[in-house]
Amino acid sequence: MRIAVYCSAKDAIPEEYLALGDALGHWLGEQGDTLVYGGATGGLMSRTSNAAKASGAHIVGVIPPRIKAAGRQASNCDYLIEVDNMSERKQRMRDESDMIVCLPGSYGTLDEMMDVISSAIVGEHHKPIFILNHKGFYAPLKQQLELMKSLQFIPQDEHYKPVFADTIEELLTILKTKHI
Repeated sequence: MRIAVYCSAKDAIPEEYLALGDALGHWLGEQGDTLVYGGATGGLMSRTSNAAKASGAHIVGVIPPRIKAAGRQASNCDYLIEVDNMSERKQRMRDESDMIVCLPGSYGTLDEMMDVISSAIVGEHHKPIFILNHKGFYAPLKQQLELMKSLQFIPQDEHYKPVFADTIEELLTILKTKHI
């Protein structure tokens, strides 16, 4: 299984969030999966990819030139795909994966998440997306989605929607049931 992971690249976040990357990365390796990620260093990206690599996962990085030029290219990728820009990076990560997992992150993670959801809604893919809502991190997003649904901006009978997990254990259980 090829699993794309979107997450924070910031080091200055609480350790408990960084540990989520360790748990997911170890699980990916134990399952014999391939991690598809942004190919950069820092924060949850490093922790997830390093744990995955240490546990035997295959690592695919997708990186644009600006991140490489900043000296942030990861050295643990088994295969590195160079793309022209961040938009192409999102597309390529989605194309290279069977499913998507979102850990806590910032603007980039939200952008990637919404891109996956909106592209699925218009039928570009049918890949599931799973969002880790650790300690309510994405609770305001869930509230916004419910508001949008209540006002009928989002149909009541969505044919594609993200799956939220409140704990890393719940996320890994869900992923195990989706494992091909």
